Amino acid sequence: MVAKKKSGGKRKIDNNKEGDMEEIIQEKISADHLLYVSLKYTKTCDVIINLLIRWRKMIETAINEILKHAKKKKKISSVPSNPIGKIEAARTLFKKDKNFQEVIDMYEMFRKIEELRKERSGEFRKNVNLKVFYRGEEININLDKLKIYADNLEKFISTTKQFLLS
Repeated sequence: MVAKKKSGGKRKIDNNKEGDMEEIIQEKISADHLLYVSLKYTKTCDVIINLLIRWRKMIETAINEILKHAKKKKKISSVPSNPIGKIEAARTLFKKDKNFQEVIDMYEMFRKIEELRKERSGEFRKNVNLKVFYRGEEININLDKLKIYADNLEKFISTTKQFLLS
């Protein structure tokens, strides 16, 4: 906890473009650990939920950094203060990027993951599955789906980095 405060403070003083990515990369490292280590050995729905929450934090941080950068570059007049406004502003900035739009859709579900109705199956086995009921749909979040999410997020981070360095 102390180290994070120090790096956060350093980032504000330093405030370079690579520093903006630091927090996003840290969240990604933590999420990757959950995906490739914790989930590999425990195979529980709790780990899946924690992974989705970690990804949510990472996407949220990326959106905030993107909007701050967009304001600096005068691509938007102001950074919205509410989460829905931020989501819509980010959607507008990247309206031609299909992957970015998909990640924003994922993020909207991840934001509500704690309150959504969920059913667990196959815990402690290779076919662990978290069934989530979202917008009238039944979404099966299993290892294959998590790999798809991870690939989309990899592209999203790359897009975010390119934008922040522009």
